[in-house]
Amino acid sequence: MKAAVIVFPGSNCDRDLAVAFEAAGADVQMVWHKDTELPRDVDIVGVPGGFSFGDYLRCGAIAANSPICNSLKAHTDRGGYAIGICNGFQVLAETGILPGALLRNAGLKYICKTVGLKVATSDSAFTQGYNAGDVIDIPIAHHDGNYYADDATIATLQDHDRIAFTYTDNPNGARADIAGILSENRRVLGMMPHPERAADAGHGGTDGTALFRALMGALRPA
Repeated sequence: MKAAVIVFPGSNCDRDLAVAFEAAGADVQMVWHKDTELPRDVDIVGVPGGFSFGDYLRCGAIAANSPICNSLKAHTDRGGYAIGICNGFQVLAETGILPGALLRNAGLKYICKTVGLKVATSDSAFTQGYNAGDVIDIPIAHHDGNYYADDATIATLQDHDRIAFTYTDNPNGARADIAGILSENRRVLGMMPHPERAADAGHGGTDGTALFRALMGALRPA
């Protein structure tokens, strides 16, 4: 599996994501946000967490206008895989790759802790390593993780089994307890919690490991 991790000014989880990909067996390249092209034959693009450009406007809004995001959108438009984590989820929403928006937490406070996530579907390359209904422990670290979409969009996500993860105890006010969603073709995942921070026993937990291993299996050449 060939993975590319985009690096924006203010990213603070880009190396963590690269390490998680590598531990699952991927060949990883870091891609600077001012680059205009992704590496050739890339299987999956990772948009990492952090505070891209300091999040001085809407979170992810400046990053969504970086040159590399044109290539990212072209990659997903032609069916390429991508994962956006935390700030990366915000970027995917700002580019229109995923629907909805990430608003300020309902409590208006930054939250950094481990939370319970319910696996809402196992029908995706990202979640096939779990069983639907499983509860896993994954860290969150965000100020603007309150997922919002209109009623019609929420209904579409629910009706088409595109909600990947929900919170067992909603920490931020997200509609329908949504912690992660899938694109229409199920090849793009956006999630606020950080599975790359739960992929090493030395960091306190490994519940995120199955996500990266599942990806490795799904994208391995026949």
